Amino acid sequence: MGVMSSVTGSQGGLKGASLTLKADIARGFGNARSTYESASRLQRFMGNTMLQKLLTRNAVAADSGALDLGCGTGWFTRKLAAMEQVGAVAGVDLSQGMVQEAREKGSQDVDWIIADAEHLPLQDASCDLIFSNLMIQWCEDPRAVFRECRRILRPGGRLMVSSLLDGTLKELKHAWRAADPEHEHVNRFETETALRAKVNAELPQATIETRTIRLPYTSPMMLAGELRHLGAGFRGAERRKAVTAPGRMRDMCRQYSKEPDGTVMASYEAAWIYWKKT
Repeated sequence: MGVMSSVTGSQGGLKGASLTLKADIARGFGNARSTYESASRLQRFMGNTMLQKLLTRNAVAADSGALDLGCGTGWFTRKLAAMEQVGAVAGVDLSQGMVQEAREKGSQDVDWIIADAEHLPLQDASCDLIFSNLMIQWCEDPRAVFRECRRILRPGGRLMVSSLLDGTLKELKHAWRAADPEHEHVNRFETETALRAKVNAELPQATIETRTIRLPYTSPMMLAGELRHLGAGFRGAERRKAVTAPGRMRDMCRQYSKEPDGTVMASYEAAWIYWKKT
C-alpha cells in the first residue's frame, strides 16, 4: 500500500509561537548531519528495540506502507525499506540538512520529506506503520504529533515511538548546577506521569515501556562531544548566549561524578510507546 500522496520538500506547518525554537532545532540537527550517525549509539539501541518487536511479533503485513517520522540521516528508514514485507517508505524530518544527508545515503525508492511532525503533508489513512525514534521529546506538545499519527494511520496500522523522560542526563545536570548555577545547560524532558497522561488522552490502549539506560564515557568532555555531534545541544531560553568559557567547562568536569576507574556514566530515562489503531 502506498504511503505518499504528500508534497516532497514541503516545510509542512512551522507556525505559531514555537517557530523560532523549531527553526533552531532544525538548524542544530542539520549542522550535525555529517557526524550524527557516528555518535548515535543511544539512538540505535532504542530504534533497534522497536525493530526487534516488529520482527518477533510479525507486526507488519505484506506490502505495508511505512513512515519514519523524524528520520534524521535515514539510518532506520533504510532498515525499514530493506524489510521484505514493507512496500512504500517515506522519511520525514524537520531539518533540511538531515533530509539532504538521508537522501544522499538512502535509496531513490524512499520519499524524503521536509516537514513538521505536528502538520504532516500526508493524506488521512495513508500508511500502515509509523516508526518514530527519539523525536517527540523535541516537540512542544507531543499530543499534536500523536493526533497526526492517528490521522494518517489506516485502521489496523501501528505506531511505534521512542522518547526520553525526566531524569535523562541527571549526572550532567548536577555537574552543571554546581559549576554554573545561574544557567541551564541540559534539556528538560517530560516526566513519565505527564507523558502517560498525554499518550492515554490521544492513543487509547497504548502500551508504554520504560527503562533506564546507562552509557559509559571516558570523560564528561566525551559526553559533551557526543551531544554536539548529535546536534542535541541545550535549546532552552535559559542557556548562555555566549560560548561557555573553558574555565566553566573544566569546573563542570571536576564536578561530574566519576567511577572508580575514572570513567563517567550518563543515564537516559527511556520510554517506548506502542499503539495499534482499531
